[in-house]
Parts: sequence; C-alpha cells; structure tokens
Amino acid sequence: MSFRSLRVINQDRIAPGRGFGTHPHRNMEIFSYLLEGQLEHKDSMGNGRVLSPGQIQLMSAGSGVTHSEFNPNADQEAHLLQIWILPRQSNLTPSYTEWHPDPARENEAKVLVISPDGRDGSATIHQDADVYRLRLAAGQSVDHFLSVDRGLWLQVIRGSFEVDGKTVEAGDAISTETAGAWTFRAIADSEALLFDLR
Repeated sequence: MSFRSLRVINQDRIAPGRGFGTHPHRNMEIFSYLLEGQLEHKDSMGNGRVLSPGQIQLMSAGSGVTHSEFNPNADQEAHLLQIWILPRQSNLTPSYTEWHPDPARENEAKVLVISPDGRDGSATIHQDADVYRLRLAAGQSVDHFLSVDRGLWLQVIRGSFEVDGKTVEAGDAISTETAGAWTFRAIADSEALLFDLR
C-alpha cells in the first residue's frame, strides 16, 4: 500500500471531454505530472489552471479541499501520472504550487521538480521528499546518492533503464533502502521520476 511516505502512483488516461468531477481530499500531498494532452484543474482554493505536457501541479489537501480534473480537449486523450505522498503532519492549511520546465535546463539528465523547500525552482511539498525528473538518451547514465535512513523509488515513464544489473521498462518501478551511490543507465531514450524519501 505504500513505500515510506509514497502512497499512490496512478497512471491515468482521460478520454477527450471527460474527467473527474468535484471531489474531496484531505491530509495528502497530491501531484500530477502531465505526459500528453491537457489537464484542467479547479479547486476550492480558487485555483484554475490548464496543465500542459511536462508540467507538474502539486496540491496540499491539508485540512480539506475539493477539486476537479478535466480533459478540455475534444479530440486528444490526456495521459498523466497522479501521485499521492503523505504529509509530514495532519491538518495543514491547504495550498497549491506548480513546476514548469525551464527551457535552459531541458537537456539536463536530472532535474529537481519537487522538494520540501522549493529550491532550484521546484514545487514545494509538505514532506521530506525530493522528486527528480530523469530524461536520458540511450546509453546515458546519471547517479544519485541515497543517504542512510532514506528510501529510493524509480518510476519509469518511457524507455528502459538498467539499475544494479536489472532492467526496468515503462510502467515498472524499482525501490531500495540501501544507502550509497546508485547509477541509472538508459538502455533507450528514457524518462522517469526518481523519489528520495525520508
């Protein structure tokens, strides 16, 4: 049901003109990473946004919030990952934040997209969790050092990676709580989300 504070990873495909009507959440950090199409978000905090591919929205439900998610396109499916992370404490004041890719960093293999302090332009989460977007060309590799008492989760979005002699492909994940240096090598042009969790 969970890995450390990581609670849910859903891969959603929303048909044109369809979506999820207004519904409540509380005490959960919820973020959506749009892969294809568009996603229209509205919430009880007054936020109304249309998300484009590569962008992330993060909603801290805290003491309670309602929201809806809708595919505004008439002829294109929306494809996204929606991820739930437990907050560090209950009944926080609800909040909303976004991450948009920086064109100047688009070719970087490892980019911080979510963090507890919003550093490097990342979206802010109420949990000791860092989330990175990995985007590698075939044969390229990237390293990550996992500190003691933390957990690592790699969620592959497209392509395939070799990690510690194992191959993980789109839709697969790999996790570890073994501290030390980890290397992720792309077998094909690949993209993934890397979670470093308390």
